[in-house]
Amino acid sequence: MTKLGLNIRNFGPAASPEAFRSWATFAEDHGFAVATISDHVALTPEVAALYPEPFYDPFTVSTWLAGLTSSLRFVTSVAILPLRDPLLTLRSLANLDSLSGGRFVLGAGVGWSEEEYAAVGVPFRSRGRLLDERLETVVAERPVGVPVWVGGTSPAGIRRAVGYGDAWHPINQQIGWIREVGLPAVRAEALRQGRPMPAFVPRIRARLLPVDLIESDRLVGMGSLRQILADVAELSALGAEYVVLDTNADSPAEQLPLEHDFATLREIVGALEPA
Repeated sequence: MTKLGLNIRNFGPAASPEAFRSWATFAEDHGFAVATISDHVALTPEVAALYPEPFYDPFTVSTWLAGLTSSLRFVTSVAILPLRDPLLTLRSLANLDSLSGGRFVLGAGVGWSEEEYAAVGVPFRSRGRLLDERLETVVAERPVGVPVWVGGTSPAGIRRAVGYGDAWHPINQQIGWIREVGLPAVRAEALRQGRPMPAFVPRIRARLLPVDLIESDRLVGMGSLRQILADVAELSALGAEYVVLDTNADSPAEQLPLEHDFATLREIVGALEPA
């Protein structure tokens, strides 16, 4: 049975310890299984334009919230591993695994900001090779029981998901692409590598509108309640172990208060609950 997750906003004016506590309480009270938290290491101008300060580190937030919760699992979605020292990452994993009682998941990816790589002094053009190296180290030496979700939808991303991941974690991809291109590519890569198919754990938008959107113009997770429920149902039919609902807007100027996000998630979860 597919389980639901939510994405905690860890940046901008609405990010604070009090808000994080509210997110975690809301998640556990409404039956969410996982909470994802985004990552950036350097808030360069192009990063800050989308993720303004304050930006809270996902490992730190997960550690704090683990002590305030009992069932919720925390996922970095996704940690930019090429920008992080692998030994420090492994120490963080060991600490989080212990402090959370085994409720931490490492979501990993390559990132997108060339400015951020430059600020950290890591060659942007080497990011793919560095991610392979980091994943190989982490997977080999991680604490027992810490799952790794690998993001990315390129051929290289899919190769990494199969080769290193317990799960493939595509973010904001259209269901048609997932059904017709993404999942078949993952299956083919698993066959090529002689490895089991990783779990499928997508993250999608959660933008509830009062009317149906025209299907040809609609992004997955956006539209009427009927359309969003249909999206979740189809992802579940495609084998999703988790579907993570992300209420964040596409730009800071469009962000709505947390109460609006909670109301959206409450309506979706309420409609999905069996009568």
